Amino acid sequence: MDGHTSVAAALVVVAGGLIHGSFALPMKRLKLWKWENIWLVYSVAGLILAPALLAFFSVPALASVYANTTAGNLALVALFGFGWGLGSTLFGLGIAQLGLALGFAIILGITSSVGSLLPLLISNPAELATRRGATLLLGLAIAIAGIVACSIAGAQREKDQKGTAAAAGGKSFLSGLLICLASGILSPMLNFGFVYGKPLQDAATALGARPDLASTVIWAPALAGGFLPNAGYAVYLLFRNATWRVYRESGAPGSYWPLAAAMGLMWFGGIAVYGVGAAAMGSPMGAVVGWPVFMSMVIVTANLWGALTGEWQGAGRKAKTLSWLGVAILIVAIVVIARVS
Repeated sequence: MDGHTSVAAALVVVAGGLIHGSFALPMKRLKLWKWENIWLVYSVAGLILAPALLAFFSVPALASVYANTTAGNLALVALFGFGWGLGSTLFGLGIAQLGLALGFAIILGITSSVGSLLPLLISNPAELATRRGATLLLGLAIAIAGIVACSIAGAQREKDQKGTAAAAGGKSFLSGLLICLASGILSPMLNFGFVYGKPLQDAATALGARPDLASTVIWAPALAGGFLPNAGYAVYLLFRNATWRVYRESGAPGSYWPLAAAMGLMWFGGIAVYGVGAAAMGSPMGAVVGWPVFMSMVIVTANLWGALTGEWQGAGRKAKTLSWLGVAILIVAIVVIARVS
């Protein structure tokens, strides 16, 4: 891949991160719904409808693609998606146990390193001994430092705004640590689904799909697997908290439904754009390089939106400085890792 193509592919991945990092914005306008009400609509739109429709309209002979792929490969992609879905659910539980600083540092630190390094170790471990491998490791280390800085800033903000420590007192540290470790290991599974969905992508290309859109055939089975734990937990809360009635009795305007669905569409839109950019980088480097760039851009975008929407009001200078320092470090990491491709 020449230099211009490499830069263009990296910019596509960055664009995916911008979209993905903005998906939660509509949630700020859905104050009459509970979390589970929002999450169920989001899950249906973003994890089932959007991936299925995009694959249907972008890949000719879609049914033939899946028919010509072994059931074992399809099951593996869906299983990785299911693992990501579990990690997504455990993320919230881990943060509740250990607080923002420690929880974010553990989960996103593991996700960043595991999600990038494991595909490379499996496909081409000798690459780590090269100059490209050393650059990748340096970029990952910088990204993890930025993630930790953003996490500490979030915890400091909470202390400034509430006057209490961010970490939850009286809860078991060991159980919280185990939850965070499990989330950090499971969350990169969506990237593994992309790596091991290569036969699906190749089949789509062979049947006439554009190479830059062929990766869409991977997301439908992967996110269908991820839908089960995400929607399943939301449904569990809807029954436990008796919040099904909120859909009818909250007095929320009709715009709540499309806004919650827009969250899912933006979330998946970011993933789909990432897939296009990572595919353009080539295998396996697309997943190895694209993943940390994508994830770092998600964090940068989320921090910027948080600042613009007033989330940092009441926070002290230390929290704000750490936040922007973390964003700056992540931007440096993106530049370093993008050079690998």
